Order: sequence, then structure tokens, then C-alpha cells
Amino acid sequence: MAENKKRLLFMVTQGPENPELATIPFVMATTAQASDVEVLMGFQGNGVMLTIKGMADHVAASGFPPLKDLLKIYTEAGGKLYVCGPCVGSRKIAQQDMVEGATIVGAATFVAECVAPATNVLVY
Repeated sequence: MAENKKRLLFMVTQGPENPELATIPFVMATTAQASDVEVLMGFQGNGVMLTIKGMADHVAASGFPPLKDLLKIYTEAGGKLYVCGPCVGSRKIAQQDMVEGATIVGAATFVAECVAPATNVLVY
């Protein structure tokens, strides 16, 4: 990370059952990327469901771009997807069932990202 570069971490806890709150962090993340802000998205709780291949194809919130488009924009711009290991484990989601670029991590990784220098954390 370049010194003094702005950095945001979005923690996504809402899944496809709440399309608006599942979509808003992707809107914010892609907007931040376009503004030259370093972005990391973390997925916990039911938010991990959004990292299943094809799930984004079925999530759309009125007034927002489709989630599948936002996910593509985010990942093509180099965005990282960190996914809670215990959360995917309890839902029986295998790594091979997840979108490209999704990385299963533990609590220590999330804590390290939250306390990294110049980090702001937003939770949805």
C-alpha cells in the first residue's frame, strides 16, 4: 500500500435475502476503487452466500446496478474478497463453489485488516 493512500474495508454480513444491503457495499466499493481508494471486502455471516458462483446473478435491488455487474467490476479492478472460514464451513460451502478471487480466511486476518494503518471499516 502506498503511504497515505486511502483504504477501506467493507464487511458484508447481509446475503441474497436482503438485496439492498447486499448490493450497497459493492456500490460503495466500486465507487471507492474509481476514486483511487484501496478496497478490501470481507464476508461474514450470511454475506458469505454472495461469494457462491452464480449467486450474484440472482441479486438485484431496485435503483441499483445488478450485483453480478458490480461483482465483475470490483474483481476486474483487483478487488479482494475475504470470506469467513467458520461461516462457509457452517454452510457447507466448498472453495471450488466460490467465485474466482474469493479467499477463505480466519478471524486473525480480519482483525489484522481492521487495524492496518489508515484503514476505515464499514459494516453492512
